[in-house]
Amino acid sequence: MEQKNKVLAGCTIVNMVGVTPMVYTVFGLFLIPISDEFAWPRSAVSAVLLVLAIVAAIAYPIIGRAIDRFGARRVMIPGIILFAASVALISLSPANPVIFYGLFALMGAAAAIPSTAMFTKVIAGWFDETRGFALGFAGGVGNGVGAAISPIIVAALIASFGWRGAFNGVALIVLAVGLPTLIIILGDPPRGATTAGLHGTGMPMQGAMATRTFWILLVAVGLGAGCMTAVFAHVVPMLLDRAISMDRAVTVLVTFSTVTAAWQIGIGLVLDRFPRPWIAAPFYVAAMVGLIALARSDAQPVLILAGALMGLGLGTEYGVLPYLLSRYFGVRHYGAISGVAYGVIVLVQGITPPLMDLDYDVNGSYDVAVTVIAIAMIVGAGLLLMLRPLDRPIDAHSAPAQ
Repeated sequence: MEQKNKVLAGCTIVNMVGVTPMVYTVFGLFLIPISDEFAWPRSAVSAVLLVLAIVAAIAYPIIGRAIDRFGARRVMIPGIILFAASVALISLSPANPVIFYGLFALMGAAAAIPSTAMFTKVIAGWFDETRGFALGFAGGVGNGVGAAISPIIVAALIASFGWRGAFNGVALIVLAVGLPTLIIILGDPPRGATTAGLHGTGMPMQGAMATRTFWILLVAVGLGAGCMTAVFAHVVPMLLDRAISMDRAVTVLVTFSTVTAAWQIGIGLVLDRFPRPWIAAPFYVAAMVGLIALARSDAQPVLILAGALMGLGLGTEYGVLPYLLSRYFGVRHYGAISGVAYGVIVLVQGITPPLMDLDYDVNGSYDVAVTVIAIAMIVGAGLLLMLRPLDRPIDAHSAPAQ
């Protein structure tokens, strides 16, 4: 097997035990047990997602620059150990908001190191012609398989050991799978493999942030990913509130995550062959339709279809960002550029879930949140239609590539 394929396999495996499948995906399963034990409103519990987001938004640009400078191995191997340890510490939290949020802040900083966002730097450096597929495979199969399996594992752990024991179980899984994989398989791309973007050998972060293209892409993906992540974290609570069984709710969640995984690969293949940013827009609309179906129907076939449609949207959002960033701006400074982009997006992803729970605490349902998210998805689709084709200069006032 070629070295670059080994690296792709390693990135994929570690993504399976990263923060998305092992924390965000299963957070809805922890929400009610923690809320009940601490006697806190749900919005107070889900506010930790905002804490995670704020810390990650600060950490991503720093980690991205560190990987640009020192390489992925030197940064990520210690990072996976810190991440596992920080997950285990959550099990010790008392019903004290300062300690509870502080432990999640620590986990957010550690989790940002061996994260999907950082692995895209490695993959973009190794792959060029099939970059869309490789990015989609690592993110889609890694996060998707992890997110499909983790709810089942965590639900069983909570049932057997409570939510505290479940966090310890998650920490063991992260360490047992992630650490040996990074040590044995992960490799930094050769210096000569830092392939250029379509507009130069690699635009620096300041130049990228001076372009209209960067901000349109950031807002479009931020809206889509933030909204769908909030829904993802609330699929189980939304359905349990309507007296739908846990088994049925988890099935919808698994469908959502599985389609998200598969379609990241699909959209990557499409972009490799037809590199047109507007291709992503219809899948935002599909996600909006799925959200409305999730909120309005109790029929299991419709709910599963809703999960699939929302998976198409979330898979698209995860797939297009690293591909378009690397194509528009190159990979020489990709760690710094993607660090800023992912930092902003993860901040949005942290804000939207507690806002959904605030809607629930105030109104007794998620209806207002569903309406706002549906509108935001349409706005995001419109913004994607405004992106310039990849074969045209980014902006007339762009800073020159260096």
